[in-house]
Amino acid sequence: MFAGLFPARSGELPYVDRINTMPKYVASTTLEDLEWENSHLIEGDVAEGVARLKEQPGQDLVMYGCHGLMHSLLEHDLIDEYRILVQPVLLGKGRSLLADGARRVNLDLVDTTVIPSGVAILTYRSRR
Repeated sequence: MFAGLFPARSGELPYVDRINTMPKYVASTTLEDLEWENSHLIEGDVAEGVARLKEQPGQDLVMYGCHGLMHSLLEHDLIDEYRILVQPVLLGKGRSLLADGARRVNLDLVDTTVIPSGVAILTYRSRR
C-alpha cells in the first residue's frame, strides 16, 4: 500500500521523503521485484530474517499493520515494543489484536500520547 502511494507524494511532506529514502524490508511470499527505493525482500524464513536485522546496528525496525506478520514475530519473541492506537470509536465486531490461544506477553507502559482527534497512542515495552 505504501509503495503505491509514497513515491508519488515525494516533496509534499518531510516524513514522506524520509520514508521513501530509508531502508524498507518487505516480508512477502508473492513479491519478487521491489520497485520502491531502498526496499529489500526478506527471503526465506521471515522470523530468521527479522532476527538477523535486529542484530545489525542502526535504527529500530518499525512494522505497520501486517496482522499475520505481527503474529509470526510475536510467536518468535521478536517484538520489543508495541504502539497501540486506541481510536475513539466502539465497534461490535472486528479483528482481534491477538489470535485465540496466543501466548501471554507482559508489557510495561512507557508512554502515552493523546492527539487532538482523540486517538490515544499507548507505547508498551515487552517485559522479558
